[in-house]
Amino acid sequence: KSRDSKEGNCISFSDTENSEQLYECPMCSLTCTNIQILEEHVDLHLEEHSFSEGGNIRDLELAQRLQTEEDKRQRSEEEKREREEFKKLQRQYGLDNSGGYKQQFLKNMEREVDRGRMQPFEYHKRKADMMECLAFGIDDGKTKTSGVIEALCKYYQNENKDVRRVWLSTGVDHFHSSLGDRGWGCGYRNFQMLLSSLLQNSLYNDCLRDTTLIPSIPKIQSMIEDAWKEGFDPHGASHFNNRLHGSKAWIGACEIYSLLTNLRIKCQIIDFHKPTGPMGTHPRLFEWVLHYYSTDNEGAAKVVCTSKPPIYLQHQGHSRTVVGIEEKKNKTLCLLLFDPGCPSQEMQKLLKQNSDGTSLKLLRRFVGSLKEKQYQIVAVDGVLSSEEKAVSIEENSLCLRKV
Repeated sequence: KSRDSKEGNCISFSDTENSEQLYECPMCSLTCTNIQILEEHVDLHLEEHSFSEGGNIRDLELAQRLQTEEDKRQRSEEEKREREEFKKLQRQYGLDNSGGYKQQFLKNMEREVDRGRMQPFEYHKRKADMMECLAFGIDDGKTKTSGVIEALCKYYQNENKDVRRVWLSTGVDHFHSSLGDRGWGCGYRNFQMLLSSLLQNSLYNDCLRDTTLIPSIPKIQSMIEDAWKEGFDPHGASHFNNRLHGSKAWIGACEIYSLLTNLRIKCQIIDFHKPTGPMGTHPRLFEWVLHYYSTDNEGAAKVVCTSKPPIYLQHQGHSRTVVGIEEKKNKTLCLLLFDPGCPSQEMQKLLKQNSDGTSLKLLRRFVGSLKEKQYQIVAVDGVLSSEEKAVSIEENSLCLRKV
């Protein structure tokens, strides 16, 4: 029915003077002379209202469906980004099951052969040497530089420019990253440096009676896993799914602490958790290192070759080894660092007797050079008895002290 045909029987109030009975529409200003016509007229109103409501409902349903689809798409994209970011972090920290030291060593040597920088016979010789060292769990020594501390002692004896006093660690061998651990092996290389010093100190002979040679990186990974099995740092172990061997996983101060303590070497982690100087610097870290080396080594000597082991220094993404500290004539302090990223060709320049000190730029780091948000150090301080080691496991403490 069309509304026009019905409204022909409806009239306005101005036409009602001669009507006997009028019926007013409750929904508009029209009146009708017939009740049936009025009912049909009202039905048209209701039909229109119902149609309008139905359209609104359909529009609402469409809008809700579109919003649901958009939310689903955004969640899918977010989940994809999270998966990609997680994989990126896994690759960055060596937890992507892409193999470990041996696989990377071989892959990089194959790349060198392909580029004509290594002869096939050299590839096979180096592969055989690597496999032998891995079988025995010892480092091949090809990235090692010895004698730097001794050379520094001689240099500082004759240097009279701006250094007032200098304190040096006991002897330390420098180790740098190789084809097998480039990009992720700094923590392991710094442990090798620290261990090379401890092996020269008779105080640690009993602790290290089963570790008389510098272990290879895969062997160090197994040693850390052994510490976890003993009960050290279960939280850290779970981060690596209790497995390091065969991976390219980065390690830090907590893993070094667990490894040393499991060997009954007493140590502590000092956490410099925020800058203590202007422009994001850490003068308190420098002061702590000075106190570490100068304690029990006071005196008038300009060059103090201490019996102190070096210090493991960690920050986000990298670690180095502190082997000494300079005090300048203007009272400023300067750390001396062994960096596993520095190749042996550069380190060997420090061994030259006629060195004018320019090579010391490789080692020197002033307060303004260390501006990471946070630093951690692992400092060795004697040996533990078997009972003290057992207590440290029970307490499950990392001896972490914030400064």
